[in-house]
Amino acid sequence: MRHVLFVLFLPSAAFADPTLECWDASSQVEIGSCVRQAEARVDKAVEASYGLAMRAAKELDGVTERLVAQPALEAAQDAWLAYRDAQCEAVGASFGGGSGTGIAITACRVDLGRARVDQLLGYAN
Repeated sequence: MRHVLFVLFLPSAAFADPTLECWDASSQVEIGSCVRQAEARVDKAVEASYGLAMRAAKELDGVTERLVAQPALEAAQDAWLAYRDAQCEAVGASFGGGSGTGIAITACRVDLGRARVDQLLGYAN
């Protein structure tokens, strides 16, 4: 959990391009591995921030005595996951099946995941 919190609080400028974070990789295989590791960290951060946002939504629903915020957040998360997957597949398709396709798809998922963490933390506050 400590690593997830570390990722949550890094400045977003440090994450301009996930592939550039793999500057010391010497091959596409190493870049792909590095970017997949970044994706795993971002996925954990999305899960953690979603949990925080969901707690805030449940609290709001309790205060208002209406079950609105929690189902809305669940629907938004489901829609975001579908969007992320479709968008990143479109990014990958723009590579025409070339050797960088997988890296591009994964980097896209990292970028969108980082943005989602910011959105979810906004809901949690």
